[in-house]
Amino acid sequence: MTLIAFLKHLVFAFGLFLFSSMICWKIIQRAKIMDTPNHRSSHTKPIPTAGGLAIVTTFFSGMGIIYCIAHETMITHKIFMGFTVSSLLIAGMSFYDDYKHKPLSLRLLTQIVAIIAVISFGMVITRIDLPFPGSDALGIVGYLITFVWILGLTNAYNFMDGLNGMAGGNAVITSFFLGIISFGQGSNFTYIVCYTLMAGTLGFLIFNFPKGKLFMGDVGSTFLGFTFATLAIISSLYDNAHTSLLVMPLLLFHFIYDTFFTFLRRLVAKENIFQAHRTHLYQLFNQLGYSHTVVTLFYCATGLAQGFGAFKLINTQDTQKFLLFIPYLVFQIIYSMVILYCAKKKQLI
Repeated sequence: MTLIAFLKHLVFAFGLFLFSSMICWKIIQRAKIMDTPNHRSSHTKPIPTAGGLAIVTTFFSGMGIIYCIAHETMITHKIFMGFTVSSLLIAGMSFYDDYKHKPLSLRLLTQIVAIIAVISFGMVITRIDLPFPGSDALGIVGYLITFVWILGLTNAYNFMDGLNGMAGGNAVITSFFLGIISFGQGSNFTYIVCYTLMAGTLGFLIFNFPKGKLFMGDVGSTFLGFTFATLAIISSLYDNAHTSLLVMPLLLFHFIYDTFFTFLRRLVAKENIFQAHRTHLYQLFNQLGYSHTVVTLFYCATGLAQGFGAFKLINTQDTQKFLLFIPYLVFQIIYSMVILYCAKKKQLI
């Protein structure tokens, strides 16, 4: 890429950032959807929510511009439309849920429909860089893996949106690292989508961290989780460089681990896994007396470490890639043991 082309991209990204910031400011000024504190909340006064609408609006504005003028960076029309339509469905339903507070069953049904749309447009995981028989030609199993992957990450990201800057800060980090990796490998579509997401999220983040003047809402967190999950499939199978599918699970390993570990812990404890709670590891960390800022920065620092691991992963042989997850897994196990020990000592669980 020439210097002139790079500067054009930079100006475009900065314009998206300003656009997102303006929308956030307008939402705060004319807030109609408020997050009122309850027994599970970590804030004490009503805060405007649905700030994720700025991220969503910025994203689709960027997608529209990419579609109209950036033909050389485009993936196939079918994949682009599937990506855009399914993401719009998730964002629309999530915004409606922020406004009307619909039951879990309707949200889950919408997510399933969106995932079916993704699959019907041909976005299916066909291979994973793992040293197991059949991992390079998954066949019909790939449909099941695709379904579980998108549904799992969509909800994991939503569950992890509970402290100022948590979801937004890690979205910026994830977009940054995947964008740099994609740029270096020549996957220009993924690269542009990443800095579009990053610009939109930064525009929101300046109002959300460290002081929560505006919350993301489900429209932001659910959309980000779904988009990251779907973008990982596009990047690995349909963009130029075919970046390893394992990059995204590594970039968001702390979110995936926290969600999966909490689910298993509650299941073993025979708790109602469908009942809302405040016992995710990051929530317990906060309840131990550490501020939103400290906990969020801890998770962002972990995300940064995982980002550097992602750089290492793309230069590692396929049969060895999964080994790079081991040190991060060990770290998370130690972290969870410490948090649970301290939380039980303070009778938080």
